[in-house]
Amino acid sequence: MASAVGPTPETRQLQFEQGVAISLHLWLSLTVAVQNNLGGPASDDKRDWFAGAIVDMFPSFVDLAKPQKPSQKTPQDPDVEDVEATLLQVMWDEFETNVDDESEIEVAERIMKARAMCAAGDFAFVEDLRRRWLDTKGKTVKVQEVDGGDQETDWESDDDDESEEDEDVNMDDAPALVAAPKEKPAPEVDEDGFTKVTRKKR
Repeated sequence: MASAVGPTPETRQLQFEQGVAISLHLWLSLTVAVQNNLGGPASDDKRDWFAGAIVDMFPSFVDLAKPQKPSQKTPQDPDVEDVEATLLQVMWDEFETNVDDESEIEVAERIMKARAMCAAGDFAFVEDLRRRWLDTKGKTVKVQEVDGGDQETDWESDDDDESEEDEDVNMDDAPALVAAPKEKPAPEVDEDGFTKVTRKKR
């Protein structure tokens, strides 16, 4: 009987969280910022916190599955524009990076697609993202600065040929996800819904 119902809310939530984390790991602008420690020595951990912050913008599938009182309003997912704005704001506040190539649009759309697919119990898109992430895992991004602000980026790896040993993927092969509220003090939110983050002076 259970198989006819589909994946549990817990499974959907876990897959969605992994989809968000992998989407951020695949974001070139964030990868460059982390590799150059633009967010400080704990930039890698900060990226995991970043993923948790994005996940927290969406109501949990587990909470949505709980019985709702008639007077309760069902929580709604944020708009893709809200996700884009948060991606840009955290990149600036936490990594001092001004993303001007509009790559946040693709990342936000990827996250929204992962959300919709997971809500439908279809994890094929998340699995595709995971395969892409595994293909770039261990590689570094070389950035060549050009006058005028343009940048050329290339993925580099010590191994010319990636082995195919990662064909069978389990959840241990996904990037870590850190729950945002537990890792950082409660952020201050202004009237527009944007989180205010105080950057330390260098």
